[in-house]
Amino acid sequence: MKIFRKLLFPFSILYYLVTRIRNFFYNKGILKSQSYKKPIIVIGNLNTGGTGKSPMTLLLIEALHSMWKVAVLSRGYKRKTRGFIELTKKHQADEVGDEPLQFKLNYPDIPVAVCANRNYGITKLINKVEVILLDDAFQHRKVKGSYNIVLTSYGDLFTDDFLLPTGNLREPRKGASRADCIVVTKCPTQILDEDIKQIKNKINKYYSGEVYFTSIAYSNIIYGDKKKRSIEVLKNKSFTLVTGIAKPEPLIQYLNNLGLNYNHLEYPDHHPFTDKEIRELQHAGFILTTEKDYMRLKDRLESEEFYYLPIKTVFLKQEEEFFKTIFTHLQTYQ
Repeated sequence: MKIFRKLLFPFSILYYLVTRIRNFFYNKGILKSQSYKKPIIVIGNLNTGGTGKSPMTLLLIEALHSMWKVAVLSRGYKRKTRGFIELTKKHQADEVGDEPLQFKLNYPDIPVAVCANRNYGITKLINKVEVILLDDAFQHRKVKGSYNIVLTSYGDLFTDDFLLPTGNLREPRKGASRADCIVVTKCPTQILDEDIKQIKNKINKYYSGEVYFTSIAYSNIIYGDKKKRSIEVLKNKSFTLVTGIAKPEPLIQYLNNLGLNYNHLEYPDHHPFTDKEIRELQHAGFILTTEKDYMRLKDRLESEEFYYLPIKTVFLKQEEEFFKTIFTHLQTYQ
């Protein structure tokens, strides 16, 4: 697969020219970006998928929603519907997307909406709230975010990647210069200071601002339909792990470190499970999945032994500084 992608290098050159010209037109004001009178916090990345945007969005909701009226707007990736939809708890993942549904079920009292036209979506929400979190929209230059958070994974830094289709970059590395901060996600919990220094040096070739470092924390509770159990129950049984996420490696490493015995069924990111696959999973016994995958499976898989393992983003350093910067930014709009 890697050899095949290298053969596509000429198309990456073309992709580079197109994205470079597009960004030049936006930077010069030839193409217009819409700004708003209320803060629009963009959570995005340069790489395609797997950087931890959903956990970061949930962390921001948790930090902000008690002090500001917060809404989340997403495009609703791979949903079967079109147009603007404001979510209710009764929506299904194929109608609104798995990640927006995850946001809504975790925080049912805040507005969560999907709309491919982000400007239109913002106009539908902006009079109801004080701040909008714009999920996965760093390349959506039609909207001028008031604060741009760019994520990049520890094991897959944008500085070491290449443009599509040879690599996984959505735009040239220099696009990082538009960020207000960069967060390196999925770091080892015991990351060395020297490692941090080297990563910052790499990133600072393209971006001169603050760089933060976070890791993944897994819950010690697994959740099912109206029930929850200690993760310790997994130590006494063989189970099936089902993942349809971009990069399941951290989860696999975590489960392996616990010494658990499981069979891993791996599917592509946001995988739309077929009826045949659902029937096969019905006979898979005890199933553990991610919270995002649970959103797509919970209304189709009938099993009393079906659980998901939540995760959250945790800062390794400078958490107080990160949120102080966000809070100060929001206060400028009051």
